[in-house]
Amino acid sequence: MQANLNKRVYLLGLDFGSTTSSALVASANVSCSSATGRMAFTEPCIVFRSEPVFTPFINQSIDTDKIRSLIQQWLLQSGLTPSQIFSGGSIITGLAARSDNASALSKQIVSIVGDSVIATADDPCLESWLAFMGSCSALSRYHSAIHILNLDIGGGTTNAAIGVNGDVLTTGCYFIGARHVQFIPGSYQLLALSDIGLALLKSLNINANVGDTLTSEERYVILYFYVSALEAIVLNETDFFVTINGQRHCQVALDIGSMLRHKIKPKVTFSGGVGELIYQCATEKPLPDTTYFGDFGIDLAIAITKSTILAKDLNRYIPENKGRATVYGLTLHSTEISGHTIYLPNLSALPLNDIPVIAKLSLDSADEMWQSAFNLAAHRQLGACIQLIDLNTTTSFHALDIIKSLALKIKHHYALSGYSNTQALLILVEENIGKVLGNYISDWGQSMQNLIVIDEVPHRDAHFVNVGRLHQQMVPVSFFGMH
Repeated sequence: MQANLNKRVYLLGLDFGSTTSSALVASANVSCSSATGRMAFTEPCIVFRSEPVFTPFINQSIDTDKIRSLIQQWLLQSGLTPSQIFSGGSIITGLAARSDNASALSKQIVSIVGDSVIATADDPCLESWLAFMGSCSALSRYHSAIHILNLDIGGGTTNAAIGVNGDVLTTGCYFIGARHVQFIPGSYQLLALSDIGLALLKSLNINANVGDTLTSEERYVILYFYVSALEAIVLNETDFFVTINGQRHCQVALDIGSMLRHKIKPKVTFSGGVGELIYQCATEKPLPDTTYFGDFGIDLAIAITKSTILAKDLNRYIPENKGRATVYGLTLHSTEISGHTIYLPNLSALPLNDIPVIAKLSLDSADEMWQSAFNLAAHRQLGACIQLIDLNTTTSFHALDIIKSLALKIKHHYALSGYSNTQALLILVEENIGKVLGNYISDWGQSMQNLIVIDEVPHRDAHFVNVGRLHQQMVPVSFFGMH
C-alpha cells in the first residue's frame, strides 16, 4: 500500500552536556529523497529551540529531579506531547556522561518522553558523528571534494570527525574541554576540578587546589597543553597521545594517517560551546566577560584563534550550526526512515530497543561467518540484528535469483543455529527488497514468525539499533554505539 506522505512528523532532540543542556523540536515531511531515491525527512523546520541552561549537578551526580522538570517544561513550551513524537534522541555527553547516575538518567528520559526517543550516555563516536552532521554536513556537501575535520569542543570533551561530501569517514574523542577546570565566574579562583583536570594540574607541576587562584603563567601552561593536543589531532601527531598525560586525554583516537600520507589535508571547522566562542573571536565580535561561564571556555577559544594550525580555515569554512551542533545532529540526522515495503507480519513486535548488530554479511561472506553470526544471535533472547550489504539487486538482471539465494542461506543458517521462534530476528538491507525477501525467508508467513526485514536503510557502522513503531507504512530506525 502506498504511504500517505502529506502529514508532517515531529522530531525531538535532547542534549545534556558538561556545561549546558538544551532541547530542539523540528517538523519534517517523510518523502522520497530526490538525491538518494530513499525515504527521508524532507523540508525540515525548527519549531522550538530552548534556551541553553546549565546542566544541574549535585556533586558528582546529575540532578534528575531538575532534569525531569526541564524536559516537562520544554515539552510544554513546544506544545508537543510524547505521543506526537515520531522519533528523536537524547544524548548525555562529556562530564555529564561520566556522572554517577548517567545510565539511570537515560532510562528515566525514555520513561518521560516515550520509547520513540533513543537515550544514550557516553557514546563518543556517535556524538562525534552527530556533531559533524549537525554543524557542517551542508558545508561538506557544498565543498564536496574537500575533506573537513570538525572539532566539537565542549566542557568535557572534544569530539572529532572527518567527512567528505556530507558523509562521515572516521571519528574520535578526547577529554579536552573547558570545564575540567572550573572557576568562580569573573575570576580565576578555582571552584572545582574534574578527575582529569586535577591530574592535568599535577602533571604540569601546578600546585593549586580548590580555593586557590591560578596565576597567568599557570593558565598559560594549561591552555598551551590543550592547544598542543588539538594541534596534534589535526596533524595526526600520535606520539603526543603516547605519553601518560596524552593517554589520559584520549578516549577514542582519530586516525587520519592515511589521508596525510596521500597528501590530503582536511580543512578544520569547530562547533560546540567553545566552537561558537572561537568564531565570535575570529570575527571580532564581543566576547563575554572573564570566565563568564565559570570555566576555561573563553580563554581556550582565544588561544585557538592564535594557533596558525587550528585557525587557518576559520574565515573561509564556517559551519552552519556551532554551539548546538550535537542537538541539531541528534534531532535531524540520528534517525533513518525505512522504505514502505518492509516485511512486518506482527505489528506488536515494534518498537525494538537496544538490538545488537551482530554482523554485516553479503552473499560472498564465508559460510563460517554466516553460521557464526546466527549462532551468536541465537543467544540473544531479546533479539538480534544482521545487516545485509553489497547486494546490488537494484542494477542486476538476476535480482530475483539473488533474493532467493539470500533467503535460502538465511533459512539454512537460522535452522542450524537453533534460533527460537520467540526471538526477534531483524534484518536490515539498503535495497528496496524488504517484503519480497521476508516472504521468501518465511515461506510466505508460514515460518519464522518474529522475522522483520527493513529495507532502504543506509549502512552505518554501529553496535546497536532501535526501531520505532509503524507510521504510514514506515518505521524510524536509529543507530547508536558507533564504531
